[in-house]
Amino acid sequence: MATMTMRPGAPTENIASSNELSPDWLYAEMMTGTTIMAVEYDGGVVIGADTRTSMGSYVVNRVTDKLTKVTDHVYCCRSGSAADTQMIADDVISELDMYSIELGKPPLVKVVAKLFQNFCYEKRDEVSAGIIVAGWDERDGGQVYSIPLGGMCVRQPIGFGGSGSTYLYGHCDNTYKKGMSKEECIKFVANAVRLAINRDGGSGGCVRVASIDKDGINRQVILNNELPPLA
Repeated sequence: MATMTMRPGAPTENIASSNELSPDWLYAEMMTGTTIMAVEYDGGVVIGADTRTSMGSYVVNRVTDKLTKVTDHVYCCRSGSAADTQMIADDVISELDMYSIELGKPPLVKVVAKLFQNFCYEKRDEVSAGIIVAGWDERDGGQVYSIPLGGMCVRQPIGFGGSGSTYLYGHCDNTYKKGMSKEECIKFVANAVRLAINRDGGSGGCVRVASIDKDGINRQVILNNELPPLA
């Protein structure tokens, strides 16, 4: 919230009139928005996100990458405060570097998710962070873990978060089918993020989609002018 310092002897009516002439968004609380999503399929996962970073009505970055590499086979999707989620991701990556050296092999996806949960829970009163951890390992294959605000962690076949997710519940309930192929999941995720961008003022820009399996990650970007128009 903006603060104002009064100069001794300054007429209060000038300050009041200047506030009346200023737009409401100038003194509005800074809000953030995003859309992130992940889906399991037989052999891996598909993740996706929009690319807009905003502060209220001001777009800070139109091409943000909200799909963050944690290991070669595990990524996290970040929503909430960009600074908070970047800090948490960096802390988890640092912890995992030591863990991998001591263990001599990459961590399991659920281990990565547990570390994210620990950091989010410990700092639940200090940060605004909603995380989706998704990846592949030899033990359990493709996995998606949702870690919403507060630090809960639950594995789900499909997870989505951010301000744009509120527009997707009905669509996902109606469209998602268990056992979809990799190609079907890519199309499903890309279309869901596109729908959220169309409705949510905090989501926008391009659509980033990636698939993760035993061979690593395959990423693609769908530019805004390449998104199919809604009927």
